[in-house]
Amino acid sequence: MKTKAMMGAALAVGLGMASAAVSADDGPLKVGFVYVGPVSDHGWSYQHDQGRQAVVNAFGDRVETRIVESVQEGADSARVLDGLAASGHRLIFATSFGFMNSVIRVARRHPEVRFEHCTGYKRADNVATYMARFYEGRHVVGLLAGALTETNIIGYIGSHPIPEVIRGINAFTIALRRVNPDAEVRVIWVNSWYDPGKEAEAAKALIDQGADVLLQHTDSPAPMTVAEQRGVWAVGQASDMSRFGPTAHITSIVDIWDAYYVRRTQEVLDGTWQSGDVWGGFADEMVYLADYNPSLAPELVEMAETARREIIAGTRHPFTGPIRAQDGSVMVAEGETLSDDALLRMDAYVEGVQGSIPK
Repeated sequence: MKTKAMMGAALAVGLGMASAAVSADDGPLKVGFVYVGPVSDHGWSYQHDQGRQAVVNAFGDRVETRIVESVQEGADSARVLDGLAASGHRLIFATSFGFMNSVIRVARRHPEVRFEHCTGYKRADNVATYMARFYEGRHVVGLLAGALTETNIIGYIGSHPIPEVIRGINAFTIALRRVNPDAEVRVIWVNSWYDPGKEAEAAKALIDQGADVLLQHTDSPAPMTVAEQRGVWAVGQASDMSRFGPTAHITSIVDIWDAYYVRRTQEVLDGTWQSGDVWGGFADEMVYLADYNPSLAPELVEMAETARREIIAGTRHPFTGPIRAQDGSVMVAEGETLSDDALLRMDAYVEGVQGSIPK
């Protein structure tokens, strides 16, 4: 199993011109971090801030970091990004999909600033993109859920119906049904990345519908806490959530940004930063699984670890066919694998997911 100490850097493809080096005479490099939720969410923003702390630990007084928490996607993010750029921040990490258009607009006004946008797909000479292959972790936990469920109903709490989240639901469901063809996934969308109240209510509603395993693509530990209270299984999101449900916690799909943030900061300091795109997974140590619940049978852990090792080796891909769409039509033919481009544009459920995607 991966541990945080084993993290590594993913490779970027250079697109733009390298930046000028930052000398000691220029003072510390000012690095900004823009979060969609509070650092205390114990999930997505918390984990990005672990990466910021890794930058501080790596460079000491050569850098000066600033965070802006709970920034709304849209016009508010443009204001925050503009403020950071205008106040001398020469490297800015914008850590939510909905910041994308704001990043591009602000970057045009500040060509001297290097922007890094997490989970986006729009780039420029001074805008790079990066994200992790969370769906690899969803595949592994799907196998476990298929073996653990007794009701054959899995509850899934979704944030926003964007390709990243739909891709995760599908990767999970495909693996789930290969272990347990009778299992189904029910999704409740809360239309927020971080809203503990809505997440808790969604978790309770799904359990009331018969779900005995909960998944989430939201950022608070509220679903894990509800799972612990109600005696069902759950999987943590973005960071290790085991402390919020020691009995319920199967594992957590953890994002590791530390090495990437340190490397990109070093490149700005050295004057070698270039725009590019990174999409790393298990093999790049940008995604890892927290410790499995000690109550899991050894054969289940071995099944999960075999899948993880095969993904790393390139002999298993979560989206290799045969895969059927929700309506029964062929989405991926047997032996074929979806391209990254198709994964990035995913907008339909696979067979086994109930309900429809909100428009």
